[in-house]
Amino acid sequence: MTLKKPWISVPKIKSMLISDNMWIIMKTAIVILNWNGERMLKTYLDCVKKYKGEAEVIVADNASTDGSVDYLRQHHPDVQLIILDKNYGFAEGYNQALRQVEAEYYVLLNSDIRVDSDWLTPMVAFMDAHSEVAACQPKLLSEHDPESFEYAGACGGMLDRYGYPFCRGRIFDTVEKDHGQYDTPMEILWATGAALLIRSADYWQQDGLDGRFFAHNEEIDLCWRLSIAGRKIYCLPQSHVYHVGGGTLPKANPMKTFLNFRNNLTMLYKCLPDRDLRKVMMIRCVLDYVAALQMLILQRNVGDFKAVIRGRKAFNKWKADFTADRKRIQQSRRTASEPGRVDISILWQYYAKGKKTWDSLSGRE
Repeated sequence: MTLKKPWISVPKIKSMLISDNMWIIMKTAIVILNWNGERMLKTYLDCVKKYKGEAEVIVADNASTDGSVDYLRQHHPDVQLIILDKNYGFAEGYNQALRQVEAEYYVLLNSDIRVDSDWLTPMVAFMDAHSEVAACQPKLLSEHDPESFEYAGACGGMLDRYGYPFCRGRIFDTVEKDHGQYDTPMEILWATGAALLIRSADYWQQDGLDGRFFAHNEEIDLCWRLSIAGRKIYCLPQSHVYHVGGGTLPKANPMKTFLNFRNNLTMLYKCLPDRDLRKVMMIRCVLDYVAALQMLILQRNVGDFKAVIRGRKAFNKWKADFTADRKRIQQSRRTASEPGRVDISILWQYYAKGKKTWDSLSGRE
């Protein structure tokens, strides 16, 4: 994938002034991608700045039309600001922004995240000590219900054999209370894009997030590619943050449904090993149409029904554009099976067997 250069070019952010004649290269850059998030910035940016440690805070604005940029310039002049010329979406927006940032570690942080005093230090220390690890995430808790995990990543992400994502602490719409049951660091398949710490070298080795996705599944796709190449992804529960969630699109939204189905199928086409590709895609075709009919008949949700159909059609239309990607990814494969890709059907476990928590699943080891 070739990344386009930003339309608006700014000097690359790479160092901090210590004295009149001494500069140091930035180790960790916290990069918040903002789109019309003035309200979230007003609520959460102060705590990010307060607990940033030695990291630098950068906001990349994705062509907001609210007062975000004026607010940042007036109230946070110490925050580095990157202004993009249009809304590139989450995936390409981060690519455009991070091309202008030089640091050993990037922290991709949503604008609706509340952090506390020791959220970043454990992750940086872990990465410093484990060079084989490309990326990690903290425990993700709900801002609205701090005793519960948060939907968008909980305590680390997995995929079942048919490509359905789920987490320790969240399977489909069942979100668990956090009782410390998943407080052991664990290798996972994907880390949440809401609070993702990743080595810049690994990020660019994979050409970053796939900008064609626009939003949804892009962090799963990137982490899966890294795992295929032999790199490791971890969840570190001793670090935790609080996430509002749903800050970009409402949970029930046909566009979100469209992007999820189109991008998930595209990710499977790119990343599944040859031995699994045909079988999984055939089964997913059946399951996707069953899901669409359920939305139409049982939920009377015409919008999401149409979105599933459009998502599958869009995947079939652009599938050929990813042939070269698939070839390159499979050539990079260092392992036959990636940790966190669990050989179960999460649909069967959840709906047929009533197993709705990570620790109750059969065959997950």
